[in-house]
Amino acid sequence: MAEIIDGRELAKQVNAQTSQRIKRLAQRGVQPGIADILVGNDPASRIYSRTKRRNAEKMGIKFMIAQFPENATEEELLKTIEQFNRDDTINAILVQAPLPDHLDQTHLINAIDPRKDVDGFHPVNVGKLYNKQAGNYPVACTPRGIMKMLEHYNVDLPGKNVVIVGRSILVGRPLQALMINANATVTIAGRHTQHLSDLTRSADILVVAAGHPQMIGAEDVKPGAVVIDVGINRNAKGKLVGDVDFDAVRPLARLITPVPGGVGPMTVASMLSQSVDLAEWKINGEE
Repeated sequence: MAEIIDGRELAKQVNAQTSQRIKRLAQRGVQPGIADILVGNDPASRIYSRTKRRNAEKMGIKFMIAQFPENATEEELLKTIEQFNRDDTINAILVQAPLPDHLDQTHLINAIDPRKDVDGFHPVNVGKLYNKQAGNYPVACTPRGIMKMLEHYNVDLPGKNVVIVGRSILVGRPLQALMINANATVTIAGRHTQHLSDLTRSADILVVAAGHPQMIGAEDVKPGAVVIDVGINRNAKGKLVGDVDFDAVRPLARLITPVPGGVGPMTVASMLSQSVDLAEWKINGEE
């Protein structure tokens, strides 16, 4: 029976460390600042923004939400991003997804100063990550949280066979780079992958971020594997479930994340921690 990876408890520990760093910055007259750009009325996005704001302000981080209607133009958003780029009180800028169809998310992300790209999506930062470049730069928050989980639970990565199901810029692609940089052997799969179950059964560490509820069952998992479920979906009964059938897979796995309470809290904790990184790098001249 797998041990459950407690994302909520680990997030509390990360947040406590972040709070201490914020206090040390305050002694130097610095308050980290986050700007969250929110477009439209997506309920999940609104909840997520409020959660981030509540957690940030509780720690002493300045948090601004720039809210726009559904029909906001790209020009309006680009102007706001440029204002935040020039604002010395803002260290971290993020654009809340999903965006209305008429807006180009890539164009907006590329307009963010790479030194304020708290989500780690700007091509400059992605390139540094893939090149394993030395120095300080942000990386995508969910992969960062996953790596912290594996470190905390003493999961060795060198030489391990890692399979990632899902190729998005939010999770799959940056996590692939982080795993390669940690000397794991990585395979990344998508919707066109043939014989997916054969592939997932080969994984010592299986990460599923495909957005399909409970697509991974017991027959898809190697006994003793570490299973990281990034998915968050609602089933026919309205219950939150992951991309992994938790009840079926837990008896086989060594470690497994629940949904909710696994990866999600670590994503928010990583974003807050990385916001403080950006403030520290700036004040220390390490950008």
